[in-house]
Amino acid sequence: MSPVKLNVLPQAVLQSPGEHPKFIEQALCPPLDFARIHLIKDKDATDDYLAKNIKGVSEQEAAAYRNSYKKNICIDMLRRGYHKSFSELLTLIQKWNALREAAGPGSAIWHEKSLEEQPDKLDQLYHFLTRAEAARRAGHYEEVYDNQLSLACFFNEPEDKWLSNYFYEQSFNTAQLVEIDGGKRKAQAYVNMGLINEEQGHVMKAAEHFETFYQLTEGTPWKDETGCAYTSLACQHLWRIYTLLADKMLENKEHQEAIKTLIKALKMAKEGGDMKMQGEAAYCLSLAYHFSGEHETALTILKTSVEIFTSLCDSAGLGRAYAAVAKILASQGKSDEAVTYLGEFMKDAESAHLSQSLVDANVLLGKVHNERGNYNEALEYFSQASEAAKALNNLPLVAEAESYCGMARAHQLMVAFNSHVAAAAADPRSLQCLLAWKQSRSDVCADPLTGVVDPEKASEAFWESNQPEPDKETSASKPL
Repeated sequence: MSPVKLNVLPQAVLQSPGEHPKFIEQALCPPLDFARIHLIKDKDATDDYLAKNIKGVSEQEAAAYRNSYKKNICIDMLRRGYHKSFSELLTLIQKWNALREAAGPGSAIWHEKSLEEQPDKLDQLYHFLTRAEAARRAGHYEEVYDNQLSLACFFNEPEDKWLSNYFYEQSFNTAQLVEIDGGKRKAQAYVNMGLINEEQGHVMKAAEHFETFYQLTEGTPWKDETGCAYTSLACQHLWRIYTLLADKMLENKEHQEAIKTLIKALKMAKEGGDMKMQGEAAYCLSLAYHFSGEHETALTILKTSVEIFTSLCDSAGLGRAYAAVAKILASQGKSDEAVTYLGEFMKDAESAHLSQSLVDANVLLGKVHNERGNYNEALEYFSQASEAAKALNNLPLVAEAESYCGMARAHQLMVAFNSHVAAAAADPRSLQCLLAWKQSRSDVCADPLTGVVDPEKASEAFWESNQPEPDKETSASKPL
């Protein structure tokens, strides 16, 4: 599935919901058990069949040899009385053709084979559609559901997404008729429809489906094919969808509604038993409190997030949590407290040998000092971050740290440069010094980083830089 997009909360908090849960073992139809030639897929197989059956070919078999594989499949469905399956298959083929025409030449689907030109997919449709129709006639809706779900799981390639969604929707409708399994299939159908709605951007509708899934699975021992409990799946999906809803609320400045929704998300994360999820849920809730102006509450919850990420040795989570702490403290004018807190982060990262967190800690400390105007200290921390990044052999991280070093050096230079500009009105030699330094970038005027100016050298450099070059004749030196 495509990645979940956040607009206010950090993108790193949520990942893609992944594939649909595996509720049944993937079943493929066995080789079609027909002796008749009309279900042989290609000419070589037909010739082989004829060689083994030299006695002759029936009129039906001869007609089948001339027909397309799709037509032969349809004829067999009708011959065996599966009229609904025949009708459904034709509808799907027509829908594929309509999608292709709507996309037009140059689109990805335009260059794909038509559904009717893919015998393997036709086999699956023939097998499971006819089984589902037979089960429906007998009133065995649980079997109808299983066959429809098998088809939804089979069509798992990107180009078959529309087919997969179609059969998930059909299985959802069928699940409402199943009464013998305590609601297990109905629960499966709700989570599958929730994932489809989420992918299509219908977040509120997805939330409704996931909430129903949670209600149906609460207190049950059900597990999917991977051994994951249905209740854990429900908590995971509800945490994610509540976080998505809260992000939209924060974007619309609905802070209190977002806080209520994120409290529900945190509850789901705790109930699901996933510590990583709990850390992220607490982190998001703290940001919502911060945006609403409740900074102390935000800091309290952030400390919980820090504790969870520390226990998990989660460098990325720790970096985000400590960055949020520093930002909140700085917004309250508590820069000294922010520096102290980040110093603890750096010590913890060193003791736990979390190299990525060590880079993050130094960068955060450098940023705080840079904002306070302590450019020498900022440069020192940024340089330490660069060295730590080099030890990780992480070139993008090294480049980021080096860019921070460049900014700190530029700020250092601006301090000395601005002081010379301010003094230039009272002392022309300071202006001469700056002009000479700008033209030569040498230290004759003294390095602006040191702030020490030699007036005599500055004046001499200025006049030398404005003298004409000896090999060029001036108007005064030209012969009359």
